[in-house]
Amino acid sequence: MRYNVLACDYDGTVASHGQVDEETIEALERLSRAGVKLLLVTGRELDDLLSVFPHPALFDLVVAENGGLLYDPRQRTCDVLAAPPPPELTDRLRAEGVEPLGVGQVLVATREPYDVQVLAAIRDLGLELQVIYNKGAVMVLPPGVNKATGLAAALDRLSLSPHSVVAVGDGENDHAFLTAAELGATVANALPALKDACDLCLSQEAGSGVAELAGMLLGGELDAVEVPRHGVLLGHTDGQDVRLPPYGAGLLVAGPSGSGKSTVTTALLERLVGDGYQCVIVDPEGDYAEYPGVTVLGDPDRVPGVDEVLRVLEQPGHSVVVNLIGQQLRDRPEYFAELLPRLTGLRATHGHPHWLIIDEAHHLMPTEVRQVPVREAGDLGSLLMITVHPEAMSPSALRLVNSTIAVGKEPEVTLAAFATALGQEPPELLTSQDGDIALWHTGDDTARQLRLTPARVQRTRHRRKYAAGTMAKDKSFYFTGPEERLRLRARNLHTFVELAEGVDDDTWLHHLRQGDYSGWIRDKLGDAELAGEVEAVEREDGLSPEESRRRLADLIGERYTLPAEPTDHDPDHKDR
Repeated sequence: MRYNVLACDYDGTVASHGQVDEETIEALERLSRAGVKLLLVTGRELDDLLSVFPHPALFDLVVAENGGLLYDPRQRTCDVLAAPPPPELTDRLRAEGVEPLGVGQVLVATREPYDVQVLAAIRDLGLELQVIYNKGAVMVLPPGVNKATGLAAALDRLSLSPHSVVAVGDGENDHAFLTAAELGATVANALPALKDACDLCLSQEAGSGVAELAGMLLGGELDAVEVPRHGVLLGHTDGQDVRLPPYGAGLLVAGPSGSGKSTVTTALLERLVGDGYQCVIVDPEGDYAEYPGVTVLGDPDRVPGVDEVLRVLEQPGHSVVVNLIGQQLRDRPEYFAELLPRLTGLRATHGHPHWLIIDEAHHLMPTEVRQVPVREAGDLGSLLMITVHPEAMSPSALRLVNSTIAVGKEPEVTLAAFATALGQEPPELLTSQDGDIALWHTGDDTARQLRLTPARVQRTRHRRKYAAGTMAKDKSFYFTGPEERLRLRARNLHTFVELAEGVDDDTWLHHLRQGDYSGWIRDKLGDAELAGEVEAVEREDGLSPEESRRRLADLIGERYTLPAEPTDHDPDHKDR
């Protein structure tokens, strides 16, 4: 289920002429029994609401006074969310005969045409207040207080995310909280301007419309309603943006090593986290250990417990990196098999996390895994898997894919290999002059090239691959010595340090004095900072071979993490 929270306006939405009929109450009760959280978001003062609505405990929380008050109907506790109205304002309005005049704990309310007196009083008294209109009602509130801020306070109290909310209303003051929800709906009697701005217009009025919405939510129809404003930007082609759905995406990013998979993933992750979607990044190689704005669990000396991961994820504002660099390769599938159903359970009860991102997916769901305990990507919200070896992944995992992004110089080869693995015909690739990636929706006859919209900030990439993976031959370092009698290949920084300890002094100093070490790190690894530090050692006079070896090994060890174990059976480590 995409949504597990329903937020409703009161007057004109769940209620007609101040009353809620039995059909609407029954529909809300069905939602509650299904585990959907119910929120009432109203402009009414709390005492006024309780005098006309005898079933407040049907809702988990009530936001009253247009966002100024949060009421727990089961505990009968009330929290004021903003400053009280200034006495000089209410005194003046009473003196001028403004009637009706409602004074709540935060809100002052009247009706048109008394907005003229209200605006004049605010101006004359020099007060910093806002006036909100709703079908002839005039509400005065502190600046920045509205139904959207009240909804946010309620969601925070319940540890829920706005990306799990469908909201429904009918009037001007509902616009803010409909926009704040993942999907904003209007009943049929809503104002035309609100209908034009919402994501879904219901066919029934007031309470019948809410019952209609409840049926769509329970029946799964609401999951399929597209909400274009939440599309995740991927890139553009022919002057048009290309976006991915934020829910139900089963995305595979595939291509050769060094072809740009990390660039695609970083771009998508930056936009998802920036938009407030909770992401879980399962990181077998420590590539995301320094990613900004997320909580990193695990390090080279400690594997995070599954319970620890779940505790952090209970707060929807925290995205999490599950760093498995300290875990032996052979144990990772078992760990992931324990984590995955726990994530689907959390999603079912809390409506988040929203995206599961699995780097080096062939490590966690190798081809030997016969069954992945997920029916479809929507059980996890959305799923993004990254691999250089789709052929080494479990067929059960590949069946969750509904879109593929192919990177590298020959995307058609990657797409063909994946299509063959699924038993489908490879798509025809529609090329683009400035395209740098290809997108294929599984089952379509064609795929298309597009230009990726990159992330604003690039993260440090491939730390583990450079430390312990197998780099291509043209990127490896070769100890040859002054007469080129040797050809010892360092396939990564780990083997570089090991070989450096064993080569003779003449060979070591030959490359040191030529600046070969810093040049390799700068040109092949792309790490200019480490290259500069190594270059300083290369230029330092009087260092013995032993001391220069130790200094370089220390610099590498400070910056790159060594593996938890030898990784000979990792597909990444096949010589090429």
